[in-house]
Amino acid sequence: MRPLGYLYKRVAKRPGWLKAEAVEDIYSLSNCISKNFWEEFDGDWEYNGFGLANSSEVMKASASEYGISLEELKLFYYEAYEEEYDTEQGAWTPYGPDPFLVTDIVPPKHKTLEGFDITTCFLPSPFPECSPLSCNGYAETIATNVHCLLRTFEDALQTIQSGPYDAQYFGEPGPYRILAVYSVDDA
Repeated sequence: MRPLGYLYKRVAKRPGWLKAEAVEDIYSLSNCISKNFWEEFDGDWEYNGFGLANSSEVMKASASEYGISLEELKLFYYEAYEEEYDTEQGAWTPYGPDPFLVTDIVPPKHKTLEGFDITTCFLPSPFPECSPLSCNGYAETIATNVHCLLRTFEDALQTIQSGPYDAQYFGEPGPYRILAVYSVDDA
């Protein structure tokens, strides 16, 4: 797994339309349900080549500059499988960060693995987009944990490899990436 970076999120409870009774809240990387840090202000912040922050300090500095409280936001750290499933080629292919952005991630001292997300990355960019488990409601048919994440890397790999590998299956075009989602106590 390769480091992707950090993001503060406003964690949302499971929306009523998501009929996945085991899910309590949404820890996915996408911005569709649990809003990402950058939704909190109208300004610039320094993100890395994966669209995340190299450290929590980067986000704290932006929050301080724009007068944003981080009190009700939860800090996450993400790592990803080094390859993405390319739906057009029907194969796993390597990918990397945007080479024009500084990607120098400082790993957290303490992190707690919460589960694994699957994200899409359709636009010509290394930034992850939607999380079909939550955004498109696939947690209703694919077993997830209370945070709408898959329990193991093997579960995520099997989910991608057993599907028809296209937007018909996940509701969003690929390629698809597997991400480890960690909570970080940043006190």
